[in-house]
This record gives sequence, C-alpha cells and structure tokens, in this order.
Amino acid sequence: MLELYDLVAEGTELTVIPPVEKKGKLIFFDCDCTLASIEGIDELARHSGDAVFEKVSSLTHAAMNGEVALDQVFAIRMDIIRPDQSICDAVSQQYLNNVTPGAKQLIALLKANGWTPVILSGGFAPLIRPLAKELGIDHIEAVPLFLNEDGSYAGYGEDYPTTRNLGKNQVIREWKEAMLPGKVVMVGDGISDLETTPDVDLFIGYGGAVARPRVHQAADHWITNMTDYENIFSVLDTIE
Repeated sequence: MLELYDLVAEGTELTVIPPVEKKGKLIFFDCDCTLASIEGIDELARHSGDAVFEKVSSLTHAAMNGEVALDQVFAIRMDIIRPDQSICDAVSQQYLNNVTPGAKQLIALLKANGWTPVILSGGFAPLIRPLAKELGIDHIEAVPLFLNEDGSYAGYGEDYPTTRNLGKNQVIREWKEAMLPGKVVMVGDGISDLETTPDVDLFIGYGGAVARPRVHQAADHWITNMTDYENIFSVLDTIE
C-alpha cells in the first residue's frame, strides 16, 4: 500500500482487488542467533554491566526455550536495560560484525530462485535494518524502538506482534493474505519460530548459534550451517 501511495495522485479513487491465484514464494528468517550469531537484546544489556546482562540473558533463554511466555519477559527486560542511542548504535554494528557465515550468499540464491526473504524478529527494527541492507533483504518485521531527541530511551512498540508468543504467526498470516504465496517457509532457532509451524509449509530449525533441543526435535528440517546450500534447496524443493 505504501508503494501504491507513491504511484498515484492524492484523491485518486482506487479499488484494490485481493489476489486469487497463488504466486511467489515467501521465506521468513528469524534474526537473532539465526542471521546473526548474537542475541540483540542481550547485547543491549551487556552494555549496562555484567549483573544486568546475566539477568536479561537468563530471561531471554527462558523465553526462547519455551520455559516462560515471551510477553512476560519482554517489558521486564526493557525496563531493566532502557538503552540509549549510543548503545543502540553499538549493537547495530555488532549485528554487522556477527553475520552468520553463508547468510548473505543464501539470501542471494533464494532471491535468484524466486523467493522473497523477510526478517521476522522479536528484535528491534532500527538495530536490525543495517544488517538487512547488508544481506539484501528489503522487508523487516521487527519491534519498533523509540528514542528521545537527546538519544535517551523512550520506549518500544509494546503492541507489536513479535513481542508475544504466536505473534509471528499473526504476521505470517497477514503476509499470506496479502500475497497469496505458493510456498511459505520459516527459518529460526527459538520457540517463537517453531510456533509458526501451523502457518507455514515448512519450518527449518537453525542450530548454528544456539541449538535448542525442543526446536531441534520438532523442526521439519534442521540445519547448523547456512553454507550447505545444496541441502537447503533440496529441502525447499520438496514443498508441493
């Protein structure tokens, strides 16, 4: 809709007709511990000292392992950290410094084969955006983060779907409704990624940064290396 807005004059009457034929292929990637080897919110906490890092990282692991609901820990972690501009800039650079080997090449191959890659993350959109650009990914579904003019913390998008369990499912369903894709795949390391299984044709668990047993056991397919292109594409080709 944003692209359409730029193409027509103000006041023009338009009728938007939903797609009726399946077209294209969507592949969603988690970001933290998938496209990059870091957990962004933990790295935000690390800049506030060891005690803060230990507390926040333990909450993150509990949520990603499915031991506690994501929405129960999200606000707690951010109230503890309250990151400012300098911390956000530092972590954004850490994403770039810790790109998963093979991820950029995999994205290029996927795009060449008709896939539309989308980052679907419980991380923060402003921090992830430079990584997405580096990887050649145009679409980001991640949590808004707000800063005041002086760079101090001003909050985050508390209602954004990926701040809670099953939120990624909601985003995927919205994309499916808008695009009517022929194939839909999710790639990720955490429970919130595994939860998307009912709404995708294939869930690929990624354990190259952190191997979570519940995700490994329940994934349709499991990888630990994004440079294993032949294996990945052979699995994608099995989708009918």
